[in-house]
Amino acid sequence: MRVLIVEDDFYCRTMLHDILRPFGQCDIAVNGEEAVFAFKRALEESRPYDLICLDLVLPEMDGHQALREIRALENDLGGNSGREVKVIVTTMLDDKKETHDAFFLGGAASYLVKPISEEAMLEELRNLGFLSVE
Repeated sequence: MRVLIVEDDFYCRTMLHDILRPFGQCDIAVNGEEAVFAFKRALEESRPYDLICLDLVLPEMDGHQALREIRALENDLGGNSGREVKVIVTTMLDDKKETHDAFFLGGAASYLVKPISEEAMLEELRNLGFLSVE
C-alpha cells in the first residue's frame, strides 16, 4: 500500500506515520500544494497512491482545494486505472458542513476527527479493505 500523509502539524504527522508505516510506504506532504505535486508525480510515474490521509486546515492550499485538484488529476491523467484514491480526511473540524463537503464534493471515503487513535485508524483501514478483518 502507498500512502500520502498530508498534515502540517508535526505531532499529528508523526503519529499517522507511526500507525501506517507497518502497512506500506508512507510519503509526507505538509501542505496542499505539496500534496497535489506528490500525487501528480506518483501518477506520472505509474505508482499511484492507494490512500491519502488529508487534513483540511493546511497552509498554502487547504485540504478541500487539494482534494478537488487531486480528483481533477485523476480524471486528466487517467493513470489510476479508473480507480479513485481512497481519502481519509483527518481534521480537528467536527462540523457537518465540512463533513458534507469532504464526502459529497471531494469524494472522501472516511472522516476522522483528531485526536485520532490507532484503533480508529486501523478500523478505517479495515473498512476500506486495506487490512483483513481479524
